[in-house]
Amino acid sequence: MKKQSISNRSYMQEVLKIGLPVTIQSIFQAAYSLVDQLMVGTLGTVSIAGSGLGAKFSSLVSFTLNSVAAVASILIAQYFGSKDKKGISKSFSTCSLITAIVALIFTLPAFLTPEVLMGIYSNEQDVVVEAAAYLRIIAVSYVPMTATLMLSALLRSIEKSKYPLYVSVLSMVCNIIFNYLFIFGKFGCPRMGLEGAALGTLLSRTVEAVVLGIILVMENKKEDLSIKITGLTDWSFYKKIAIIVLPILLNEFSWSVGENIYAGIYGRLGKESLTAMTLTNPLQGMFIGMFSGLSSAAVVMVGKRLGQNNKEEAYSISKYLLKVGLIGSVIVAACLVLIIPFYTKFFNIEPEVEKITIYIVYALAAVIFAKILNMILGGGIIRSGGNTRYTLVTDLIGTWVFGVPLGLLTAFVFKLPIYWVYFILSLEEVIRLIIGLWIFRRKNWMENVTEEKTE
Repeated sequence: MKKQSISNRSYMQEVLKIGLPVTIQSIFQAAYSLVDQLMVGTLGTVSIAGSGLGAKFSSLVSFTLNSVAAVASILIAQYFGSKDKKGISKSFSTCSLITAIVALIFTLPAFLTPEVLMGIYSNEQDVVVEAAAYLRIIAVSYVPMTATLMLSALLRSIEKSKYPLYVSVLSMVCNIIFNYLFIFGKFGCPRMGLEGAALGTLLSRTVEAVVLGIILVMENKKEDLSIKITGLTDWSFYKKIAIIVLPILLNEFSWSVGENIYAGIYGRLGKESLTAMTLTNPLQGMFIGMFSGLSSAAVVMVGKRLGQNNKEEAYSISKYLLKVGLIGSVIVAACLVLIIPFYTKFFNIEPEVEKITIYIVYALAAVIFAKILNMILGGGIIRSGGNTRYTLVTDLIGTWVFGVPLGLLTAFVFKLPIYWVYFILSLEEVIRLIIGLWIFRRKNWMENVTEEKTE
């Protein structure tokens, strides 16, 4: 019992070192989103709804790019565990090239034809016009966002997660300042409304990418990490990456498409429903983001042990992280229920929108345990083993067999209110959790991807 207590204490110390900066960063980002939403909220219901639609497409881009960054994290963490500097450089270089190509695929249509993309989400023309103007500027920010994702993945995987935290705080401060200047036209800046919020995001993301790049160069010299651009023509390494990245890429893209279909469902339930759903996003980001550190810590902690072929300890750490996530999710659910009546008072919205927002958050509180555990289990623990086909199958079943059909049925056949639609389609998270736990207990997901396999 004493030995177990000591192990848990050492695990928590490692979680705090790796995961706490990520958690703080997520909370800060959610806090920024909340401040941003409050600023946009003064512009009225149409602007709130428009920003929500633009943000949904951006989430599709972000999750797809994150899938490649996740592979970089898996590889770098395991190479870091085996002290293979060449493997670290090769993983970072090749994954960076892949993310750049993926980012370009999304940036061009978002910049050139945003009206077409936003028209998919809503049939209300005033909302589409606002969303398209917002998206055209946001599309340019996908370039620095891509650089930030890869640089952050590298630094976290070599246990230097404090730097992405520091820089993200700087970026968020810049974002709030830029938003204030350009949304409201302060200190001689043009009054741009919702487009000003997009411009603020573009400028702050550029600052973040540049500063992270400078930090990497400085750390590379100081720590002798020997991070170099290498392996771009090593096709055998691309094959290794493809085995891991393709399931994650398909997984994240498929899940994001499903989320965007949900956004389309909400958008066709009326302006009020879409606005209410948009207002809940900062709360979801903040309270679920509190556990993003556990997911990131799982990739590094479990991945490092697997790189050392220490599967027993990798499994022990995984169970500990899941237990912490479960206890925390219950506390978070209670907090959501308590604060939501006060949260809605900060926005310039109609009483009907306020009521819908409160009910949606009640639904979120009921299923948030599954969302958090899935993030830790599927997004961190199981992926750390490199066999990403497991999470692909789990998410495909959850999203396309349960989530999307339930969303379409409840919204357009049974014509239920949005809060019931949200709750019922969110039950797919529970299905994914059940499948994920079954996979976890079988232990087939634990692999050392740094070892060369012989035929």
